Formats: sequence, C-alpha cells, structure tokens
Amino acid sequence: MAETVKQTVIRIIADQAMLEPQDVTMDQTLDDLGIDSLGLVESIFAIEEAFDISVPFNANDPTESDFDISSVAAIVGAVEGLIAAQKA
Repeated sequence: MAETVKQTVIRIIADQAMLEPQDVTMDQTLDDLGIDSLGLVESIFAIEEAFDISVPFNANDPTESDFDISSVAAIVGAVEGLIAAQKA
C-alpha cells in the first residue's frame, strides 16, 4: 500500500532528525526534533523530490516564505495544498 502524504512527510522529517517515524508527532516543531536550517533545506529538497512539486521556500529568510514550517502538521498541510494546486 502506498504511503499517504502525511506518512511520507513524517518519514522524511524523521530521517532528517534521525528518529523513527512513530517518534514524530504532528504538533512538534523542527526545533523540537533537532532539525537545523541545513536539515530543513535537505527536508524541503526531499519533499520536492518525493512529490514532484516545487516548494516556495526562501532558505535565506524562512519567515518570509509562503510555506508554513511552524510544525509537522503545518508542513503536511502545506505539502497537501501544493499537491492539490498542482493537480488543479
């Protein structure tokens, strides 16, 4: 059975944090998981590759991005939105 968007995003984030996917919760932030700015960029690249999407993310100023990275749930929601927009 294919992974859902949520499962894939959590797996990518867990890989970056060197955790098991079941240890990542939707309310955690990347800081909570110990993911630094380089890890964030690597996660974004992995997400883009996994879903064949382009994430509108400014690594130089993440707060100015249209891509919400405030929590795991926000990242999952943002990815789902990009996938839906791409299919529209």
